[in-house]
Parts: sequence; C-alpha cells; structure tokens
Amino acid sequence: MIDQVYSHTADLHPWFVESRSSRDNPKADWYVWADALHDGNPPNNWLSIFGGSAWQWDTRRKQYYLHNFLTSQPDLNFHNPQVQDAVLASVKFWLEFGVDGYRLDVVNFYFHDRQLRSNPPRGAPDGSDPAVPATNPYGYQWHRFDKSQPENLAFLQRLRALLDQYPDTTMVGEIGDDDGLARVAEYTSGGDKLHMAYCFDLLGEPHSAPYLHGVFTRFAQVVGSGWPCWAITNHDIPRVATRWGGAHPPAGLLRVAAALQFSLRATACIYQGDELGLPEADIAFEDLKDPYGITMWPEFKGRDGCRTPMPWSSQASDLGFGSAAGGAQPWLPVAETHRALAVDLQEASATSLLQHYRRLLSWRRGQPALVHGEMALLPVHDQVLAFVRSHGSDHVLCAFNLSDRPATWSIPAGSQASHLLEGSGASGAQLNYETSSDTNSASIAFAPWGVAFVALA
Repeated sequence: MIDQVYSHTADLHPWFVESRSSRDNPKADWYVWADALHDGNPPNNWLSIFGGSAWQWDTRRKQYYLHNFLTSQPDLNFHNPQVQDAVLASVKFWLEFGVDGYRLDVVNFYFHDRQLRSNPPRGAPDGSDPAVPATNPYGYQWHRFDKSQPENLAFLQRLRALLDQYPDTTMVGEIGDDDGLARVAEYTSGGDKLHMAYCFDLLGEPHSAPYLHGVFTRFAQVVGSGWPCWAITNHDIPRVATRWGGAHPPAGLLRVAAALQFSLRATACIYQGDELGLPEADIAFEDLKDPYGITMWPEFKGRDGCRTPMPWSSQASDLGFGSAAGGAQPWLPVAETHRALAVDLQEASATSLLQHYRRLLSWRRGQPALVHGEMALLPVHDQVLAFVRSHGSDHVLCAFNLSDRPATWSIPAGSQASHLLEGSGASGAQLNYETSSDTNSASIAFAPWGVAFVALA
C-alpha cells in the first residue's frame, strides 16, 4: 500500500506553476483562488492547521490561494472536474503498476465550500480534541465549510469504482474532523466509498474504561455498515507509551492496550515502534524538522518525537539504523531512551512486548469472532471495559482492566462463561464461578492491567 495526498500539491508542482502564472491559463482554476476583501484581507476566516490564515497572497495573480497546511502546499480545487479526472488518472497509474491499495491522507479535505463562507466560532479549545493541540488557534473554529463537504462523497464513490476494477485492493482514509466518528461512518458506509477509515478518538490522552466505553458507544450509534481502522498511535500523535503512561509507562498498560486494540471490531493499524513500547523522544529545538512544531514551539513540540529512527541494535552507535555506515546523519537523531528497547534485545526475550504483540496477532488469526464478528458493548464500569465479539456460534467475551488497581467484575446474567481462552499471552485474570440453589453466576478477578478472553457457551 502506498500513501497518497490528493488534497494539495507542492507549490513547485507544474500544475501550480502554471495555475499561478495568470488568471486565464488552462489550469487557472485547478487550485482554490480568491480575491481579497475590499480592505485587503483574505476572503474568509479559514485557518491553516499549521498556524495562521489558510490563505496566502500571490503577487502574480494578485489573489489569495488556499492552503489548509503549509503555504508551500496549495489546495487543489476538486470542484473542477478536470482536477478529479487528473487525480483519478494518478490513482489508475499506480493500480496498473501493481499496488495493493492506498492510505489516503486528509481524505475529508478534498472539497471546500464553494461560497467560501467563514467558519463559525467554537471558543477557546479545552484540549479535549486529540487532533488539535489547545495551543493551536485552529481549534477556535467549527470547521463547517473548509473541509468535510457533501460533494466529497460522490468523489469517493468514483474512487471506489476505480479500485473495484482491480481485485484485492483496498483503501484506508485518515479523517481529521470535528466529528471524526461520524465521518468514518459516512465515508465507509454502503460498500461504495472507502473500505476503512480512522479518526483521532483513540489518539488523545484519555484512556479510562468509561472514556473508551463512550467512544465505542458513540461509534456503534453512527457506524451503520461502516468499518473502522483503529490505531492508538500514528505519525501525528505522541507515542502511546508516553501519552497514556507518562514518563514511566507501566508495562502492563502497554500490554493491555495491545490486547484491546486487537480485539475491537476493526482493522488494527500498528504504528512502528508501538510493538517495542517506545516512548516519545525528546528532540532539541535545533534538531526539529517538523514545520508544525517549529511554529508552535515551545508549548507544542510538533510530531518529530514519534518519528525518530527505529532502534534495531542496542549496541550500535546509531541503534542499527544505518546512518553511521556512510557517515550520513538520519533526518532525525536517534533517541538514547530507545536503546534498552531495541529489537535485538526484545527478540531475545520471550517475555518482551515485541513477543507479546506477536503472540496476540498469531492467536487472533485463529479467532473468527475477533476477525469477523459483531461487537456488543457491556455496561460501563469504572475500571473494566468489556464487550462480546460474536461470529456464528463463536462468542468471545473480551474484558480489560484499564487501571493500576485490582478489580472484580461480574459477568452479566445470561452470559454463560465457559472458560478462559489460552494462547493469547493475556494474563492477570481469574474466572470465578458462584453456584447456589437460586443463582449461577461468574465473575472475573483482575490484577492491575489484567486481560481476560472468555469463551461463552
């Protein structure tokens, strides 16, 4: 699968070079251009995710062009059918080349409001939106008109129709939206748009059982026939070890997080380094490469802390990344805090987090309920998140103590617990039965960060 960014190009792209050259060239309308207001200001209040106005003045055309990201990344005008056709021609080129599919960056940014209406105010951000740090003015708006427009659905249908001509291909879309779950449902429903999509609801700091129960409850309400791709870290977010675990993340937390992720009704997406438990790297300002972090420093340090080189060899000066061999430096410095978590050390340990990931994934492949099954949430609990995955006659109760304290959780009446499933590597749970003349119930005693997979009769 290859990563493709269709919402914008570089300002050095031949299309944009031609588009900015005049107002009447063949590609004049291939990008989003707008006249200044009478006072010289941009046409509306849209903001760039990376700071400041989303409009950049161009002296050649004496107009503003739209850039939802960097000024060097002008947005294509998808309202122009020629732009859509050109993008689809690029998609077809790679399909003919033999790719298996696409990860589509910012897939809800393709279209903008034709009328260029200003976004309504949202007020000062409270930090609850995992996609936008509270220090970013982008969070002060409801992004009603600069992205996630209804016209996007028809284009996604065109995109899917093209992919369907090539067997065994797939697409996963990245969605950053005020209501990401709703967009995931909308963009994956009906089997005629994206195959799967992900948003940022598991990519923030909250991770308690009640919080996650709320996320999955909301998803169940809106998803319909849609299909998610759940991730707990990606290249835009601080690593989960630090984000959820702090400066000294408990080993049990990282293990229960993996078990939970692989048990959800979804395609699981692992970000490189999650399987090693890598913490967020501390990057000095002078070593930053991310324009986002450089602009927002020091309160927001950008995304470079999760993008450092993978630690392969604990004894190598460059952690085995390969930079020392030719004397070249990698794009970002290696993190010394990653040395003790290098792959070679974890390969040699049967109890490492890397081996835990491998056991979980291998075991999951043999559990039809976890691969294909429906998902039914069980009642909310302060410490324990629990749900049942069902496929045909297979029913698996999945329960996770998402706290650093022991917990006792009663299996709901009517659920006939048979036995704890073995082979997943999950631990820290004991199944207890209680039988009397008028009751037949079961409960699970959890150690801190305990996990239980229970076969239901």
